[in-house]
Amino acid sequence: MLSVENPCLSLAIARLSTSEADNFAIWVIKAPYHEGYVHHNSPWPQTLTQTWLAWQQMFSLGELPHIPLINYPPKTQPTSPLDSDITVPDPAIGYGGRLMQRLGIELWQWLFAGPIQTALAESRGIARGQNKPLRLRLEIRHPDFIPLPWEIMQDMAGKPAVSLSPHLLFSRTTSNVDSLQLRSKNQQTLKVLLVLGQDTHKSNRLAVGLQLEEEAAALEDVFKALGKGKLTLVPCHVDKLLQPTRGELIDALEKGDYNIVFYAGHGEPGPDGGLLFLNSEATINGTELAQVLVRNQVTLAVFNACWGAQPETVGGRTIPRSSLAEVLIHHGVPAVLGMRDSIADRESLSFIKSLAQSLAERMPIEQAVAVARQQLLTLYKFNQPAWTLPVLYVHPEFNGELIAPIDEVITEFNLQTNWDGPPVPLAYLRSVPSKDKVWRIFGGLMRVGRSQENDLVMDKEMWVSYKHAEIICREVLSEEGREPTYFIRDFSRNGTHILLADGWQRIHHEEVPLKSGTQLKFGSAQGEALEFVIEG
Repeated sequence: MLSVENPCLSLAIARLSTSEADNFAIWVIKAPYHEGYVHHNSPWPQTLTQTWLAWQQMFSLGELPHIPLINYPPKTQPTSPLDSDITVPDPAIGYGGRLMQRLGIELWQWLFAGPIQTALAESRGIARGQNKPLRLRLEIRHPDFIPLPWEIMQDMAGKPAVSLSPHLLFSRTTSNVDSLQLRSKNQQTLKVLLVLGQDTHKSNRLAVGLQLEEEAAALEDVFKALGKGKLTLVPCHVDKLLQPTRGELIDALEKGDYNIVFYAGHGEPGPDGGLLFLNSEATINGTELAQVLVRNQVTLAVFNACWGAQPETVGGRTIPRSSLAEVLIHHGVPAVLGMRDSIADRESLSFIKSLAQSLAERMPIEQAVAVARQQLLTLYKFNQPAWTLPVLYVHPEFNGELIAPIDEVITEFNLQTNWDGPPVPLAYLRSVPSKDKVWRIFGGLMRVGRSQENDLVMDKEMWVSYKHAEIICREVLSEEGREPTYFIRDFSRNGTHILLADGWQRIHHEEVPLKSGTQLKFGSAQGEALEFVIEG
């Protein structure tokens, strides 16, 4: 079991004892401090259902409106929920944006009430004290609440939604799971299986033709371009299956050692996790797919398919744990991303491209999803629901890391060992203004700072910390074998600046690889520029 490095607050929602009750229990099932395990009972307000019905009337592509309470009067018609005292900072936001904001605020106020609000505030304080985002997970044990867009919750007008906040790592979860089967070795490569299923399927749902070939080509271009102009590079390997048979899909997963599976095509809800349409003659349901994903230790499954996060309904009743995402998490897949409703081709492609880029930059999965949501919001604004459609489920034992941190998978060079790999490359720093000022890096390690104990003492630059940074050579495990690579590790108060193609970029408490010719400034962009050089 992986330990969760970020402070984590997990909440659960369940209906109280009787089936006719409209009262719900909200309680903390995981908190970063002992007194945080609190609970709160709250009735579901009819006004919130009206807002939700108005949302569906405007945004949902489903055939029937979803009502979260069985005993809600079916004759009640949705009324405009916007005649309120909630102010909208931007008068340019239209009716759709105001409706989305209103629903988000009402969901937040209902969930974070009483002691739950206090638990959130205390947990966020702990996270800020550790200079980390708070991991916030929501477990919905009442199936009729699953279709609600909890991702749009926001504290108040003008504040970011919970799934967009840079200080929260938001996901859904479930405690009804099989144990997590972790990979036996850390990976420093994105190995992606891109599965393109049937592009058109006619059913009682809308018939939609996806430009799958174009999407595959665009995604392949994304992976080929990953890391360009960035400090942190992750090698990527992509294989593609076009409308495979079940056997071809299973065979590829058995042999490929993939940590990501992208599925693009059509899907439908069903009691066993729904169906994915691989081709005109082959489908696979969620339960069958879960077993092969778990057996081959796929870390992240992404479904660019309609209704991947939507449970099945029979006779107006929602079937518990029936969505594809929930079924996969239940069987032990670490992270699953599906769609809450139908998503347009251009929107899904924009989202997947941004998500892939963020994952390659070593972001936690929740953060990568948030960045991809922000991309959709930038492109399609609040008046479109595109950014609200992706739903991320994370296994409760998973810490959200797709690619492990560098420290977990690389070993410092020790020149006294009998390591038989390539020799440590000789390197040095030199002043850019004065080329004759050179500081050699001995033994693959240089300490930089104001203190006299450092190898490079910068006591005349007041913005440099006493223990500012280290330049270190390490053995990196990659598909090509063991390779010596230099890294810079920043420990400072003010950060270290690195010159890229688009200008100076500041790193702070990070570790990033260095290439020969990279220019550095320690502590301030106004400091002396030093060039890192590998001889030969």
